[in-house]
Amino acid sequence: MHILVTAASKHGSAHEIAEAIAHRLEDAGHSVDVVAPAAVESVDPYDVVVCGSAVYILQWMDEAKSFLERFAEQLKTKRVWAFSVGMNGVPKHAPQDPTRIGPALTHVLAIDKHTFAGRYKPSLLSLRERSVARLAGVVEGDFRDWSEVEAWADSIAAELSDKD
Repeated sequence: MHILVTAASKHGSAHEIAEAIAHRLEDAGHSVDVVAPAAVESVDPYDVVVCGSAVYILQWMDEAKSFLERFAEQLKTKRVWAFSVGMNGVPKHAPQDPTRIGPALTHVLAIDKHTFAGRYKPSLLSLRERSVARLAGVVEGDFRDWSEVEAWADSIAAELSDKD
């Protein structure tokens, strides 16, 4: 399978998760390209698309939403998985509702939508972003669970091998 993994990432956390997913899918024997959403020129060469975005105020980033809108018709013929990366519920580790990211995924029928906890590193943020995070009660730290990321990527690989 030829797989596109694409993720909008403002401060690198979602991109690092996309890279980890791609490596896991490559380890399962797939050909994988990791491309930023704005740089994707076509999804035609891909059998599968894994798309994701950092979430800010319950919304996917514009770059990811634009990707889904640009390729809405072609994505109807692809197997698509989607993931979000955010701080909602962190550090309580409360389950997040992946449907609460606005209308972004209404353009695509994703096989699975998963939400990963993100990272809050104040030194990467602007004063405005730090102020919003402080008001929201976000706690500093890296809450990404790499075993969860690997398990999700493995579930994609397993589903692909079941469908071959």
